[in-house]
Amino acid sequence: MVAPLHIGLDGISFSYPGGNRVLTDISFAVPSGSVTGLIGENGAGKSTLLGIISGELTPDVGTLITPPVTGFIAQETSLPFTEPASTLIDAAVNEFRQIETDIATYSEKMAEEPENQKLAEAFDRALARAENSGVWELDARIATVLAGLDLANVPLETPLGEMSGGQRRRFALATLLLRPVDAMVLDEPTNHLDDEAVDFLIGELEAFKGPVLAASHDRYFLDSACDGIVDLDPGLGAEGGYGEATRQGARFTGAFTDYLKAREDRRRRWETDYAAQEHERVRLEKAAEQTAEDVFNSQENKTETRAAAKFYADRAAKTVGSRRRAAEQRLDSLERSAIPAPPQRLRFTGVPPHTATSIGVPAVTAVNLRVPDRLMPLSLKVQPGQHLLVEGPNGSGKSTLLKIIDGTITDYEGELLIPEELTIARLEQDDAWHDLEATAAEIFESHTPDGTPDLVEMGLMTPEQAVKKLADLSLGQRRRVSLGIILASPPDLLLLDEPTNHLSLVLAEELEHALLDFAGTVIITSHDRWVRRQWRRRIEQNDPRARILTLSTMWTGELWREDRL
Repeated sequence: MVAPLHIGLDGISFSYPGGNRVLTDISFAVPSGSVTGLIGENGAGKSTLLGIISGELTPDVGTLITPPVTGFIAQETSLPFTEPASTLIDAAVNEFRQIETDIATYSEKMAEEPENQKLAEAFDRALARAENSGVWELDARIATVLAGLDLANVPLETPLGEMSGGQRRRFALATLLLRPVDAMVLDEPTNHLDDEAVDFLIGELEAFKGPVLAASHDRYFLDSACDGIVDLDPGLGAEGGYGEATRQGARFTGAFTDYLKAREDRRRRWETDYAAQEHERVRLEKAAEQTAEDVFNSQENKTETRAAAKFYADRAAKTVGSRRRAAEQRLDSLERSAIPAPPQRLRFTGVPPHTATSIGVPAVTAVNLRVPDRLMPLSLKVQPGQHLLVEGPNGSGKSTLLKIIDGTITDYEGELLIPEELTIARLEQDDAWHDLEATAAEIFESHTPDGTPDLVEMGLMTPEQAVKKLADLSLGQRRRVSLGIILASPPDLLLLDEPTNHLSLVLAEELEHALLDFAGTVIITSHDRWVRRQWRRRIEQNDPRARILTLSTMWTGELWREDRL
């Protein structure tokens, strides 16, 4: 029997104990040589699906096909933290080392039995495997992978427990890239990777000949590495299969940019078809309720005889009855094949109307602003209505800058000028809620003015999510509450610290589009390469509001535009 060279799922459904259905009728395939991205709303079941593919979970129904050796990235290594990193690497390349050992063993035996044909054939097979798998370049390969993932400076004798979580995660990824596997399944593979490491990983996946399935929130990675996208959002349904609105796993051909266009096109078609159906429903319902007076809208001629009046009355009754029966039959047919209403768009509906304060002076002026060991000296001016992206490596002071501007940090050097009448709000990088027993709706209401559209009306949550306790919500869902509170009463100066962290891809896109129409001043920090690329695109298209501030741990921050694209 020939081993499968693809990952295949057919009709996979899964429920946790208690009847909590997470996955419904998932069917898609990842062919050999393809890198497919797995995406979906927070809580859509991505981790559950990966657990099924890895064998940790068993589906209620459905069929799963995987190649013989399918490699997974574990969230955390199972080795004791006292073990050195070299143990991970040795385990990953053990099969390759075994080929070297086999070649040496066969060579020794052939020296003792030079006429043994079977030994010669085994030696030839081992030699071919070594050449095909690059055994002779294994040490160079190990060095390349470790350097590509920014691990070259981590001594291999370092115990796992002395590494950061990011370093352990990158070592786990390195072992997967070094192992001889037929397929790869990756869960958020670009977490803890810098730009250069992400590009290295993309190159590795492009060169890999087997199927790759990668669950990711990294839009740059999805756009650069993937040739297909699977979206677990049940609101999409199957292509043209509007009757299957609860079915998950819609597959799109192409990269993330292609997915965005196709997803919107498909959703627009669904909405258009549903609107046409409802228009027809109203027409048929009216037809089914018609009376003789509706059909023959004229008064009886007083000169007509009784026989004539009866004739017209009988004809009217027959005509009305025929029309009503036809309308009722068509209504029955419509109900049997009805297109369901498109699920409510879970989206941010836009920043509420707001006019930037006309202050006639810069919204923010900083002169030689500095915090020792946290922020190198920088000077900048941000005009009212401008949108400033602050980028830079970890430790360059992006969050520190925002905390200085909103007054959280007061111990700094240099000068900071912000008009007193300017209202300021900051979305923190990590939400810190103290009352996790309160519901999302209760928290939102307690932090917003009366009459504010609620989380559901803003499109940030479903009614079911809004009444859940914060403790029962995902990080991404809690992030929506924080975002809603700030945007319910938009400030003059909006500070966003890594706003796309934990947000679903669709909501992140909608937030970014909404900010384009925000009349106030925005300062945003982001390591998200997609955000940074889009910001540069705004500058290339001569958006007068867009600015970029690049921070460094080595030199003074400098405000720049086209001259450093």
